[in-house]
Amino acid sequence: MTTNAPVTATAPAPATDSRPGPLTRRIRHGWIVEVLVGAGIYLFYDWLRDHVAGVSADAFRHAQQIVDAEKFLGLYHEYSIQQAFLGVDWFMSFWNIWYGTIHFVMPVVALVWMYRKAPARYVRWRNTIVLMLGVSIVLFWAYPLMPPRLMPAHYGFVDAAAAFFNFGPQVRVHLGPNGQPSAQAIRTYGNLFAAMPSLHVGWSTWSTLAVWPLLRRTWAKVLWALYPVSIFFCIVVTANHWILDAVGGWMVLAVGYAGARGIEWALSRRRNRVSVAT
Repeated sequence: MTTNAPVTATAPAPATDSRPGPLTRRIRHGWIVEVLVGAGIYLFYDWLRDHVAGVSADAFRHAQQIVDAEKFLGLYHEYSIQQAFLGVDWFMSFWNIWYGTIHFVMPVVALVWMYRKAPARYVRWRNTIVLMLGVSIVLFWAYPLMPPRLMPAHYGFVDAAAAFFNFGPQVRVHLGPNGQPSAQAIRTYGNLFAAMPSLHVGWSTWSTLAVWPLLRRTWAKVLWALYPVSIFFCIVVTANHWILDAVGGWMVLAVGYAGARGIEWALSRRRNRVSVAT
């Protein structure tokens, strides 16, 4: 009489990402190199953004185009949204602070998380955000855009950054006799017409997509998904951006991601040619 031995089911081995991680992980304390290079890229971007500022007349004309396009598409709701909350000072102050802080915090959190837990994913999304910066500079130069908070008074927008509590400078922007922002405004805010695309929306969506597969708990996914939604509301209620600026942010994200995937494809082909040759 024979007996059948029990069959023990074994869980499949977790899939591993065959893409290479960042080169800096091959050296001791390589993350310091990533930090220094990343900071250098951002500072260069910040300098370029301030030096591609367009003239006020073009920025206002483009803003009128955006208003006309939004009215045609049924999207012109910035005024009514802001008006609904102007009477609640603490609420507006919260969104001022949210606008000026979380925008810089979340991408750093996402990058550190991926560098430690998903190195190959880190490379793809790091390249994506760097390409987004490059594309944005071109658009800021080609399409200077006046944000709602700087529009003439008859449009009805309130400059929330100046009217409500803010960690940043509570300085009302004044345009000189030539229609250009004053020297003080430029020193305080930099390029005031760098509105299209909205990198606040682009970066927040980037942060969510970049770490999404690393989230395990449902509540964490819900909170992370709500983050770009909160930023979208934030840029509108504070009158820092038009609704179509958010669409521009998503388009720049798509271009950056496509470029990052293209870089991966080119490097993969190069590695394959080298391996065949050897």
